Amino acid sequence: MHMERALELAREAAARGEVPVGAVLVGPEGEVIAQAGNATIAQGDPTAHAEMLCLRQGARTLGNYRLTGCTLYVSLEPCAMCAGAVVWARLERVVFAAYDPKAGAYGSALDLGAVPSLNHQPLVQGGLLADEAAEILREFFAARR
Repeated sequence: MHMERALELAREAAARGEVPVGAVLVGPEGEVIAQAGNATIAQGDPTAHAEMLCLRQGARTLGNYRLTGCTLYVSLEPCAMCAGAVVWARLERVVFAAYDPKAGAYGSALDLGAVPSLNHQPLVQGGLLADEAAEILREFFAARR
């Protein structure tokens, strides 16, 4: 259910000309507390990745930058910036769809989950609805070539 929504948000981002990544932040009680698609172009902000937008909105909603007990569902494996923010936010869990061999920071290009000196490590699950997420990305980039 939450990953399906992340994929919808990725499609919406693609329709706006943004790289199609969507994310949904779910609170400790299973409630959606934030959702976003990439908005780097619209906001003129290189940090406006779907994950970062969700973390910012979630922190405002909960009134705390520590998002303990929360789960982030994202259509693409988070990059190093987003994975680092997940650590600082103390998320309990990250679930992503497609792996990103060029920039993924949870096992593909690098693995922040394997850095023992970090003060927090979320549980990470990759590959949920990966084929569908990868197809959204393929279609987007094929149309750009």
